[in-house]
Amino acid sequence: MLSSKNNWDYFWSLDKTAKFTKESWSKKRIKTILAKYLFKDALILDAGCGSGFFSKYFSDTGLNVFSLDYSIEALRIAKEITEGKASVINEDLTAPDLPEKISSRFDFIFSDGLLEHFDYDKQNIILRNLIALLKKDGCLITFVPNKFSPWQIIRPFFMPGIKEKPFVYKELIELHQKNNLEVISGGGINTLPFRFSPDNSFGKYFGMLIYIIAKKNYE
Repeated sequence: MLSSKNNWDYFWSLDKTAKFTKESWSKKRIKTILAKYLFKDALILDAGCGSGFFSKYFSDTGLNVFSLDYSIEALRIAKEITEGKASVINEDLTAPDLPEKISSRFDFIFSDGLLEHFDYDKQNIILRNLIALLKKDGCLITFVPNKFSPWQIIRPFFMPGIKEKPFVYKELIELHQKNNLEVISGGGINTLPFRFSPDNSFGKYFGMLIYIIAKKNYE
């Protein structure tokens, strides 16, 4: 299921991927959700940062940002868009020794469009790595595409060569709970690509993205 590093480097080198640095309705809705949890001067890891859109948002909001990706091209864009304010990390999230390679521990770890590019075993490895990088009371914030969103029909035309397996909401919850995470919030966004969208009622079923906010479970 894993898309190759070469595919990602190629994808981020395309001129048309510049659109991923711009604000869409879904990004606006993600920012609205994030604003409920983030606080100034917090340490945040943008895991699989891609275009760096959210790294820039975190930096502009007053957070200390670390942008991680295994695509050199993605990190180049992220460094440029954040004007060098984010600390970039070129690492593989599936590496078993990742927590030893990164000395910082984070108040928040955020990912948007990450887990769906990996098979189930790698998803578990990634979550375990991210949990190890969290502070004791840190939050893991995960956004992934929804299997039942109409976006899945047209996605291959926008992301050529990039494979993914979208989630249903129940699967996303179970994946987090299996890794000893306590889900404190979740739902879906962008049911309709307009300013007003019935996300509270239908987001987790038909939204373009579904999300989970979780903490370490110490019970």
